[in-house]
Amino acid sequence: MDINMQKRNEVLAQTVIKGLESRNMSGYYAADKEAAVKQALELIPEGSSIAMGGCASAHEIGLIKVLEDGNYNYINRDKLSPREGLLAAYDADIFLSSANAITSDGVMVNIDGNSNRVSCIAQGPRKVVFIVGMNKVCSDLDAAMKRARNVAAPANAQRFEVKTPCKTTGKCFDCKSPDTICCQFLITRYSRHKNRIHVILVNDTLGF
Repeated sequence: MDINMQKRNEVLAQTVIKGLESRNMSGYYAADKEAAVKQALELIPEGSSIAMGGCASAHEIGLIKVLEDGNYNYINRDKLSPREGLLAAYDADIFLSSANAITSDGVMVNIDGNSNRVSCIAQGPRKVVFIVGMNKVCSDLDAAMKRARNVAAPANAQRFEVKTPCKTTGKCFDCKSPDTICCQFLITRYSRHKNRIHVILVNDTLGF
């Protein structure tokens, strides 16, 4: 990464972290993927039960492999029924997620189809650890919503066997398709429970 872009991300991350702290959430800056894994493990005690809501970013930094190989109870939802996976996630010590977008003052936006991810972010697991690439930082809530709908959602639609306008055009049509993956929108602007939500900002392009 260009040194000037790296410096810009470092400065911007500190702005986001201050915003998160003002919202009763904790923020951290990781200069690269390896630093992000190290920071995540500092937040995840050995022996913890860990669930995940389809977080591509956690895979991309190598965190999931570390958890699977280590002394952790990683709950692989692909080996469970949707109902079993959801109940296990609600009762987990740690829930891993990313954000579809985050504002420079610490507000996160997430869109969900089945609501398993956003419901666990909102309530249930004892601690939520977000892995968020700096590519997802937006200037304000309006820009974050636009990113979530026009970048993250169409990209995610490519992963699934769905028939939505965004899958064929690459942009949001605010559709009411039976296959829509944009059923629930969660805006996380404050955490009532201190030390529950932790956001690791990674100086890399991650996820969707």
